[in-house]
Amino acid sequence: MTSQLSHTRHAPPSGPNRLLLAADPTLTTHLSCYGPPPNPAEPGGPTAAVAAAGLRGRGGAGFPVADKMAAVAAGRAPVVIANGAEGEPDSHKDATLLTRAPHLVLDGLSAAAEAVGARECHLYAPAALLEPVRAALAQRRSTGYDRRPVTLTPAAESFLSGEKTAVINRLAGRRPIPGDQLISTSRAGLHGRPTLVHNVETLAQLALIARYGPDWYRSAGTHEEPGTFLVTLSGTTAAGVVETPFGTSLLDLITRTGRTDPRTVRAVLIGGYHGTWIPGSELSRTTLSAAGLRPLNARLGAGVVRVLPYGHCGLRATADIIAHLAAASAGQCGPCRNGLPELATRWHELTYRGTGDPREIARLTDLVDGRGACHHPDGTARLLRSALHVFADDIDLHRQGACTAGHPSNRGFRNE
Repeated sequence: MTSQLSHTRHAPPSGPNRLLLAADPTLTTHLSCYGPPPNPAEPGGPTAAVAAAGLRGRGGAGFPVADKMAAVAAGRAPVVIANGAEGEPDSHKDATLLTRAPHLVLDGLSAAAEAVGARECHLYAPAALLEPVRAALAQRRSTGYDRRPVTLTPAAESFLSGEKTAVINRLAGRRPIPGDQLISTSRAGLHGRPTLVHNVETLAQLALIARYGPDWYRSAGTHEEPGTFLVTLSGTTAAGVVETPFGTSLLDLITRTGRTDPRTVRAVLIGGYHGTWIPGSELSRTTLSAAGLRPLNARLGAGVVRVLPYGHCGLRATADIIAHLAAASAGQCGPCRNGLPELATRWHELTYRGTGDPREIARLTDLVDGRGACHHPDGTARLLRSALHVFADDIDLHRQGACTAGHPSNRGFRNE
């Protein structure tokens, strides 16, 4: 890391809350809260700081950010894209960040462009979220703070709109669906040029590393997974978007942050619609990190933690998600065109009529997994496998015409 990157004239945030500290989204408040950005460094300087910090992407895959930056920087005429599409229905972190801290995202976008030598920058997000970004860009230009041009593109309103190749397709004027990745987008992305696509939270974290350095960034989280991340917490007494360090206990997040009695928790969905159900009995043994979730075949994904209380039916909650995923597919392959609708139908019948064999659902799940044109069937399979396991007792009850949720009643619901 260069001395220019480590120098700052402003005290860094001292607690775990780092990204949403500013009281309003104006540039004046942003600078008052975070101080001025670092002086421009030699090419590659920001990449070295990001590598030392151990920053990983916040879009779901968790890929090392510095590796992607180095790969893109090696090409000619690179492009940088800030991705705030957030097609995941249970996630609101990117929308919160773009609304409350657009300058932090734009600082990160500018730093990433500087690092890889990109002159072309894009920001891709739902149309409504482009308004605060447009206002922030106007403030930056009018004050001379940052005159780097950024092209704003409204994201498609679909579950898959934020997938990396879908983003590139949209910006190229094509249908915003996932495409093949025979060649890495770091080598040939938008218009065949090396393209760096980062989630907006990733860029906001990068902006803080550029200001305060990797040692400060590593003061939160764990040694293997440093830093903080944004969580969309729902199903709890206190819900919303919160920031927490990696390695936080799931029990602590739900009880202290969510202010919810753990005895009321039936199950928790980790990672969103492509995530994993885990039983409430695992709360005290689960930490929010890749290492902590791996034994449960779970991952943080888009940073979703959705609590399912007792009294709510896990099969119904899963049925709603599977129906959404089946309808949201791009329809490019057999697993999506045929497999997901069939799984949604069978799960619906099991949930609402008590008919069907869960072993057959498991067999069909295996058939779609790993065979799609993109990872959409794989994420759906992950969710279904966890539901079959966590709600196994509920499945038996439904097949007998009963439900732990109390509705449908124990009188049966086969004609519903």
